[in-house]
Amino acid sequence: MPASADSTPLTLELDAFTSLTIAFVVFFLGLFLTRRIEFLKKYNIPEPVSGGFAVAILTWLLYSVFQLQIEFDLGARDDLLVLFFATIGLNARFSDLMKGGKLLIWMLLLTVAFMFVQNGVALAGTSLFGLPSAVCVLLGTASLIGGHGTAIAWGPTIAEDTGFAAAAEVGIATATLGLIFAALMGGPIAKFLIDRYKLTPDKPGGDPMIGESYEKKEESATSSGEDGINYINLMQALLATHVSVILGKVGQEILLSLGLQLPLFVPTMLVAILLSNSIPYLVPQIPWPARSRSMALISDYTLSVFLAMSLMSMQLWGLAELGLPLVVILALQVIASAAFVIFVFFFAMGKDYTAAVLSAGFAGFTLGATPTAIANMSSVTKQYGPAPLAFIVLPLVSAFFVDLANAIIIKLFVSF
Repeated sequence: MPASADSTPLTLELDAFTSLTIAFVVFFLGLFLTRRIEFLKKYNIPEPVSGGFAVAILTWLLYSVFQLQIEFDLGARDDLLVLFFATIGLNARFSDLMKGGKLLIWMLLLTVAFMFVQNGVALAGTSLFGLPSAVCVLLGTASLIGGHGTAIAWGPTIAEDTGFAAAAEVGIATATLGLIFAALMGGPIAKFLIDRYKLTPDKPGGDPMIGESYEKKEESATSSGEDGINYINLMQALLATHVSVILGKVGQEILLSLGLQLPLFVPTMLVAILLSNSIPYLVPQIPWPARSRSMALISDYTLSVFLAMSLMSMQLWGLAELGLPLVVILALQVIASAAFVIFVFFFAMGKDYTAAVLSAGFAGFTLGATPTAIANMSSVTKQYGPAPLAFIVLPLVSAFFVDLANAIIIKLFVSF
C-alpha cells in the first residue's frame, strides 16, 4: 500500500559507516549509468549525480509503495566537504590568484547582479501565486545560492513574520530541486559553449588537479616515477589536508571571537592557500604535495562521495506535496540561470575555454551549491582538458564572498 497522510511509514536508519559504504556503491552505479547512457556521457553529468539521483528515486518508491523510509547518517559528509576544500586551497598558487584577479572581480560582480535577478524572478512568482512577498528569498537566493543551510536558517523566521506555515518546507524543497537542476545543467551548458565556439584548453597538459580524465588517472597509477601515486606521496597529501583542517578550525574559532561566523570549509581553504604559498619556499626540504596526482585523487574522492551522499539522501516525496507554484517558479529560475550564463556570464568572463568551464560551475552554484559547481567543472575538464584557474576563482567567490553578499540581499528583499 502507498504511504499516505494517515499511515506512518517504517523508518530504517542506517549508521554513518553503512551510509558511507552505500555512497561508494552509488558512485559506481553512476559510473555504470554514465558509461552506458549516451545522454549522461555526452553532456558530462557527474557520476555521483546520476547514481545519487537513481538511489533517491528508489528510496521514493520504497516510501510510496512499501511505506519504508530510508534515513542515512550523513555525519561523514560534512568532513568530506571540509577535506575537499582543503585540497582546493592547497592547489592554489598566489601567481594564479594574481592572474585570476580580474576574473575573480568580474565573477563576483556578475554573481551579485544575478542574485538580484534570481530574487526578482522569485518575487514575480510569489506575486503570481499570491504568496507573501518575503517568501521570495526562499524561492531565490536563500535556498538556491545559499543552499539547505541558509534555507533552514531563514525558513522559521519568514514563517513567523508572514504567517506562511510552509515557509521552511518551501525553502528545503527549493534547495533540493535546485541541487538536481544544478547538477544536470552545468555539463550541457559547457558542452554547448565549447562546441559552438570551438574552444580548447590553453595548456592541454595542465597540472594534475581535480577533473583529470580516468584514462590519465589509470595511467598514472601504474607509473613508477615521481608523478605516480604511491602510499608515501598519498600519505603526504593526506597529512597536508588534515593539518589544513586542524588549522582551519583554529582560524574559525578566532573569527568567531571577532564576531564573524563562517562555515569551517572557508577558513580551512584560506589556511591551505597560505600553507601552499609559504612552506615550499620557507622549508624547501619538505616535499609538498600541492598539485600532485595524490592530491587530485583525494579531491576527486572527497567530492564524489560528498555528492553521492547528498543526492542519495534526498527525500523526493516531500517535493511532490508542494505543488504547482514551486514547480513553475523553479522552472523560471532554471530558464533565468541558463539565459544569464549563456548570454551574459560567458561573454563577460572572456568567451574562452576557462569561461566555458566557469559557466558550468556558475550554473552549478547559482542553483545548487559550490560542490555541485566543482563537480560540473570537473566532469567537463575530464572530457575536454584542464582549466586550473577555474578551480581557484569559483570557490573563492562562491564559498566566501557570496555568503556575505547574500546575507545583505536576503535582508533587503525580506524588508519589501
